[in-house]
Amino acid sequence: MKARNFHWALLACLAAVALAGCQRNIVRAAPPSVIAPPAPPQPQPPPEVVLPPAEAKESTPLETLPEPAEIPEPEPVPVRPKPAAPVDVARPKEPETPQISPELSASQLADAQRRTTQNIAVAEKNLQVASGKDLNASQKDLLEKVRGFLEQAHEAVRATDWVRAQSLAEKAQLLSAELVKSF
Repeated sequence: MKARNFHWALLACLAAVALAGCQRNIVRAAPPSVIAPPAPPQPQPPPEVVLPPAEAKESTPLETLPEPAEIPEPEPVPVRPKPAAPVDVARPKEPETPQISPELSASQLADAQRRTTQNIAVAEKNLQVASGKDLNASQKDLLEKVRGFLEQAHEAVRATDWVRAQSLAEKAQLLSAELVKSF
């Protein structure tokens, strides 16, 4: 058993030596080759122009020259009329989509109005606190979201949609409180 292990160990060592390669063969980079710059282009002589002798021109009678052919005049191109200016046609206004809101009792309506005005007032007060501060990117993002919710809440109040106005005002108030806490 020991002999078998010895043979395997010897075989593993020989394989390691054989796979390691010869250390005497060191690969070196070839020296950089020198490339000669291209030769400047040789100037070419200008092409020769052969003119007919002056005597030949004088001896040619004018009568032998062919008469120029008549060039027909081009037909006039009809002018396209300019398109008429667009006429403003009064389009009927599309009816606004109706807002579906639940019917509120008088006490629920008064409560929604009170909560909406309170939340809007708190959010606007928090925006005034934030107006004099240097804000980082996330704080500026919060500020813009609060302004957006307040604007939508005011629109909902004008449309007398108190349920939506209360929801938007509450969102604006909560985000503005987060903004003030981040200072």
